[in-house]
Amino acid sequence: MTTVSGKRTVGLKIKIGTAALGAGIVVTLILMLLFWKTPMTRIIMPSIKQRSKHFDGEMKIEGLISSRRYTYKDIKRMTNSFEEKLGQGGYGCVYKGKLQDGRFVAVKLLKKLKGDAEEFFNEVASISRTSHVNVVNLLGFCFEGSERALVYEFMPNGSLEKFIFGGSNTLEVDQQLSWDTLYQISLGIAHGLEYLHRGCNIRILHFDIKPHNILLDANYCPKISDFGLAKICPREESIVSLLGARGTVGYIAPELIIRNIGGVSHKSDVYSYGMMVLDMVGRRKNIEVMVDHTSETYFPHWIHRCLELREELGLHGITNEEDEGIAKKMVIIGLWCIQIDPRARPSMTQVVEMLKGSIETLQIPPKPSLSLLSRSLEVCPCESSSLQESNDSNLGCSMSIISDPRRL
Repeated sequence: MTTVSGKRTVGLKIKIGTAALGAGIVVTLILMLLFWKTPMTRIIMPSIKQRSKHFDGEMKIEGLISSRRYTYKDIKRMTNSFEEKLGQGGYGCVYKGKLQDGRFVAVKLLKKLKGDAEEFFNEVASISRTSHVNVVNLLGFCFEGSERALVYEFMPNGSLEKFIFGGSNTLEVDQQLSWDTLYQISLGIAHGLEYLHRGCNIRILHFDIKPHNILLDANYCPKISDFGLAKICPREESIVSLLGARGTVGYIAPELIIRNIGGVSHKSDVYSYGMMVLDMVGRRKNIEVMVDHTSETYFPHWIHRCLELREELGLHGITNEEDEGIAKKMVIIGLWCIQIDPRARPSMTQVVEMLKGSIETLQIPPKPSLSLLSRSLEVCPCESSSLQESNDSNLGCSMSIISDPRRL
C-alpha cells in the first residue's frame, strides 16, 4: 500500500512540475513579446496576422459550398495554362477554359487584392445565392493561398459594351444590334435586376450596373455579372448604409455621392440601369467628353428636348416606325430611371411593366437636374472596386457632354 501511495505522490509531483514548466514558458514568451519588441514581434506578428486572415477567409468560404471549389492546379488544367485570354482589366484577366464534361467556361483570375479580398468573398457570397436566366451562373471558385479565381459559364458574345461602343463612335456592321434586340436586352436586364431586388430570399443590390458588366450568350440573352461591389441585405430593408460611394462614374446614383438627396436603396441600381439604357439608345458612352466643347449638350437633356418638341430622335439605325417606337419607349423609361430624387424613379418591377406596356401609356418625365449632378461629381469621393476594368473612366469625375447630339 505504501509503495502505491508513493508512486501516486511522485506522479502528482511530476504533473505539477510539468504544468509549472509550461506556465513558465508561456509567461516567458509573453514577457519576451512585451519587452523584446524589436526582433521577436516583427517576426512573429506578421505570421500570426497572415494565419488569421487565411483562417478568416476559410471561415467565409465554408458557407459557399453550393459552388464547387477548385484547386489552382485545376484552374491551370482547365485553361490549358492560361492559353486563351478573353479580356483584361483592373481586377486581373479572364481566360477561356474547358471543364472535363466538355463545357466551356470563363475563368476570372484575380490579381492580388487590397485588404483581405472582400470583393472576392462578396462576389462569391452574393452570386452563389442566385439562380436566374438573366444572372450569370457561377460554376466554381478557387481560394488557395494568394490565388483566387472565379469560374463562370462561358458567354460567346462577350459583354454588351462592344456592341454599343465603337472606338470612334462607330461600330462594324456585324456588331450592330437591331432595335428589337436592344429592346430584348434591356428587358432581360430589367428582369434580372427585379429578381435581385425582389425574387431572391434576400435582397441583392448590385451597385455597378453598366454595359461592361452585362454578358451576352449565343442568343444575345443578357446576364448580369461582376458582383464585387454588391451588398446583401434583408428584403424588408429599403434603405441601406454605406461607408462610401461605390460604382463607376457615369452610372453612380447621385444619392451615393450627396446623401441629402435621399437614401441609398434598390433605386440606386435603377439609376445605373437608366444611364445604361441611354447608352444603348445613343450607342455611345454617356461619360465621354468630346474634344470640341463649343456646343456642349448633355445627351439626356437633348433627348428630353426632342421628346418635348416631338422632334425626330435622329438615332442610329432607325429605319421604320417600329424602331422609332422602341427607341422612344427606351428613352422615356431611361429618363424616368435617372431622376435625381430616388423616390421619383420607378422600381424595377415597374420598369418591366413599362417595357412590356404600350408607348401611349408612358408620360414624359421631368428633365433631370444637370447642375446638381455636375456639382456632386466635381467633389466625387468615389470608391472604385479593385475588380473593375482599368480602362474605365471610373476614377474621373466628369459629366457627359457631346458636341453634336445628332452625330450618333
